[in-house]
Amino acid sequence: MSVRVRFAPSPTGQVHIGNIRAAIFNWLFARHHGGKFLLRIEDTDRERSTPEAVQGVLDAMAWLGLSTDEAPVYQSSMRAAHVAAAEDLVRRGAAYREDKGGTGKGEAILFRMPAEDVEFQDDVKGQLKKAAKDVKDFVIVRSDGSPVFHLGNVVDDIQMGVTHVIRGDDHVENTFRHVALYRALGATVPKFAHLPMIVNAQGKPYSKRDGAAYVGDFREKGFLPEALFNYLALLGWSPGDEREVLTVDEMVAAFTLERVHPSPAQVDQAKLMWMNGEHLRRRPLGERVAGCKADLQANGIWRDGMDEAYLARVVDAMAERVKLYTDMSVQAGFFFNDDFAYDPKLVEKRLRKPVDMEAGLGALHAAWAALPEFSEAALEESLKALAVARGANPAEFIHASRVAVSGMGVGPGLYVMLVVLGRERVLARLGRAKNLCARTDAAAPGSAGGNG
Repeated sequence: MSVRVRFAPSPTGQVHIGNIRAAIFNWLFARHHGGKFLLRIEDTDRERSTPEAVQGVLDAMAWLGLSTDEAPVYQSSMRAAHVAAAEDLVRRGAAYREDKGGTGKGEAILFRMPAEDVEFQDDVKGQLKKAAKDVKDFVIVRSDGSPVFHLGNVVDDIQMGVTHVIRGDDHVENTFRHVALYRALGATVPKFAHLPMIVNAQGKPYSKRDGAAYVGDFREKGFLPEALFNYLALLGWSPGDEREVLTVDEMVAAFTLERVHPSPAQVDQAKLMWMNGEHLRRRPLGERVAGCKADLQANGIWRDGMDEAYLARVVDAMAERVKLYTDMSVQAGFFFNDDFAYDPKLVEKRLRKPVDMEAGLGALHAAWAALPEFSEAALEESLKALAVARGANPAEFIHASRVAVSGMGVGPGLYVMLVVLGRERVLARLGRAKNLCARTDAAAPGSAGGNG
């Protein structure tokens, strides 16, 4: 059997990550089996399914690389087929007309549920069954003549030749009705797989209240499409081993419905941020340099005439710290601005509390000025030797020198950072920070300036 799956969004607003996760699972399943991935736009809500909303779906899919194998099907164009199917069901006694609600506005068409239990094998949740008494007859065409979701969904899947319906488990109850409809229409019932819901830390459906929830949100924040794709694929699925950072090809090779977990999948923004950093480091240095430069320019830190080669060294040094391009101006501004601000709490903790740090920074200045080679190994050896000579813990000098040259308490490896900054900048900054050690007021030179 040739696999044919579909993504069938109702474009009535922004694209939620839960919906696009379903698209990703369908796409991976199709690619793994060498099948077809189809798109059906369920645009029957004419007021909310605007051209802009439809384009939002297409843009989100294109950004994530979810290519389709056939032209999109628009459900609004299938209405005649839906009505014809309903009329056929009425003729065969599988459906009937009723003045629903006694409004006198017209006859609705209701599907007659068979007097037997309905069951199906779910490729994620296992065998599911519902007693006949628990599934009542339901409307398939409204009194105004418009087909409802249940009918349109089933008729469209039949006409599109869909073999596997992979969707969220909020559709499980619908599936019992749909299975009965397939059988009544004389069609082969596809295989079903209901995906676990995406939830917040409290186990409730993940929404905008919990943070970024739409594909556009993550794109605007600077997340990479391959990172979001990778992260969403792991919400409810695993490759069967310890791997987490995966290429698309690796996910395609490993994807099976047997590895989809039935329990809800909780969104972890911190893990997504980590994953974005991992994917960012996989991109070529030149591409990362361009992205970081754009952020520095947007924040007024990068100016024409600055050294591009120096920027590349900074980007390489910051590789472990930068998770988004927008981190660059926040975390690495001190590389490009000598008039950076010092964190007052760090000044107090690292430059004033240690005994005689003013003299210590002066000694460090002299030692590093005299180094024949301004290298990571030489800087480290010199700092440790100085700490031993002064009867201090080397950590005190490590922390103090970091604050002295960057104004910050975290960043890339200290010695890597010092080499990138270069001897001249480092010595000038040590001299500047040395003057802070004896100060007791809250203000500090450069405290009004930004460190990017």
